[in-house]
Amino acid sequence: MKPDAKSGVKRPSSFDFAAIAEDFKNLNPSDVGTWPMAPKVVALFVLLVLLLVAGWWFVWNDQIIELEGKRKKEADLKTEYLDKKKQAVNLDLYKQQLNEIDQTFGALLKQLPSKAEMEALLTEVNQAGLGRGLLFESFVPGQEQIKGFYAEKPVTLKLTGSYHDFGAFAADIAKLPRIVTLNNINIAPLPTGRLTLDAIAKTFRYLDENELAEQKKLSAPKKPGGKK
Repeated sequence: MKPDAKSGVKRPSSFDFAAIAEDFKNLNPSDVGTWPMAPKVVALFVLLVLLLVAGWWFVWNDQIIELEGKRKKEADLKTEYLDKKKQAVNLDLYKQQLNEIDQTFGALLKQLPSKAEMEALLTEVNQAGLGRGLLFESFVPGQEQIKGFYAEKPVTLKLTGSYHDFGAFAADIAKLPRIVTLNNINIAPLPTGRLTLDAIAKTFRYLDENELAEQKKLSAPKKPGGKK
């Protein structure tokens, strides 16, 4: 501190950079204890920075990554917990919906005839046409096609009649207790003034237990060596 010439109050002296620079000259690395204060402070600061960098690189970086992973896992577990809690709260509702689905599926399944009932269903289709005064020129059942748990049976139809009778026949087919659809419908006039209707009627039946087992066996992946 230097005294003020007028007031007599001491003022802090400015840094003597030349003196500080001189302190860094001729330092003895093997005798750090004799170093001046400025080099000691700088050396300690550099050592602290190196320790922080080394700690970050070798220890803290992995721990931070692991911590982020734990936080993400915690968030995922919370989401999973909330989803399961919601399912548990709505369990009775889910059971009710499942029961309704089972009932609906059962009702739809009843609309599919069994293998023994297919002939009777084809007879009903034939009778529906005859009942409307239509003349069957052809009624040719095709090859069954297995699709999942049911089989599709196509029947190629060729009928002769009036447009009104064709409409009534289609309405009667729709009212059958079993599912029957009319596809690829084509109506053409005849010289006599009547019409011909070409169509493919498709009806469906559910597979019995033996057929389902056979389908499951055929669809099962084959093991190496040709064995199932």
